[in-house]
Amino acid sequence: MLAVNPSSPFQMATQKLDELCYLTAQSLTSLKTSDHFRVIKLLGEGSYGKVMLAVHRKKGTPMALKFFPRESTSLLSFLREYNLSLSFCSHPSLSRALGIFFSTPSHYVFAQQPGLYGDLFDVIVPEVGMEEDCVQSVVSQLSGAISHLHSLGFVHRDIKPENIFLCDRGGRWVKLGDFGLTRARGTQVRAVWYESPYCVPEVEVAKQREALPGDKGKEEGEQSKEVVWISVEPSIDSWALGIVIYCMLTGCFPWNETTMGDPSYRKYKEWFVMETDREAKHGCSGRTERKEIGMRGDAERSKQKGRGQSQGPRPPPAQFSACCPLALTMFQKLLNLDPDQRSEPEEVLGYLGMPWLLETEKREKRQGQEAEEEARKIREAGHVGEKKEREGRGER
Repeated sequence: MLAVNPSSPFQMATQKLDELCYLTAQSLTSLKTSDHFRVIKLLGEGSYGKVMLAVHRKKGTPMALKFFPRESTSLLSFLREYNLSLSFCSHPSLSRALGIFFSTPSHYVFAQQPGLYGDLFDVIVPEVGMEEDCVQSVVSQLSGAISHLHSLGFVHRDIKPENIFLCDRGGRWVKLGDFGLTRARGTQVRAVWYESPYCVPEVEVAKQREALPGDKGKEEGEQSKEVVWISVEPSIDSWALGIVIYCMLTGCFPWNETTMGDPSYRKYKEWFVMETDREAKHGCSGRTERKEIGMRGDAERSKQKGRGQSQGPRPPPAQFSACCPLALTMFQKLLNLDPDQRSEPEEVLGYLGMPWLLETEKREKRQGQEAEEEARKIREAGHVGEKKEREGRGER
């Protein structure tokens, strides 16, 4: 069950959305899809239902029809997603509903802007990624879209390549969509851990609670589990944005699941703890004291200090070794293990226009050197020509 903090400054967003749901519920009509639309092909499908590309028979307008099975979808959840997409997603990089919604005997349906060229997942080459300039273009758009939602008091909660739709073949124009999990900031939801890099580390406590043995006196197989609740905050989207950026740059995930049982995540966590402590000690973090996150790192720090190792920056985990220091800082802020210290999505704009991968940095440096050398040759050739011209006129 969801609960909204009554003192939340964003409660008005929830109230407005609830009012729109109440009003639109009164005007939901029943239609036969084929009477009004010519369905062309399947665009996508998932646990929510399916999305079909269709054309309005009278207007000839192309659109995406999103079908929600009535047997597994409540009317309220359908109307929430429809009204949020229609009334709150005015940013050009957010997929917007078109004002058409209806029901059939088996489905609830609404129309939205179509992603005619698939989704971002389709253009990320496995273990290769995307061109870096294209990645930065997409990040710029996503940052604006996510920040717009946050400014209205909503958190997307399901940012991933499959929910980022392409509006051109090159993958440079995108729209963030699928608002089925979007909730108002401050909403209290049950913490559910799942095996995915998108799962935020603050939810790992839910996994630990699930692993607790049952209490004595309870029936066999029955466990006493305290329900863990977390507040829906923008930091959830910041973490997901960091994972998506990494996927676009490399074509893979930085780890498979956000838990200490995953070796790649464990190495990142240990590195992050060491770096955060080093920065705090040397006054580089901009904070006077780091909030404790309950990490395993104390023993490792003692070993390193005992060996008398340098207090300079530690090499990043292997999965981040291809990143420039600038990009490493960006990831360190977006993928901060402390949700209270995680950077906002708009902060990534400060990293645009500069290389994120060492390979790109080296290539741009080499191109710059070649350009300087070419300019030097042109200048020298110009000086020689001027000298000969003066000599031809008898000038010194």
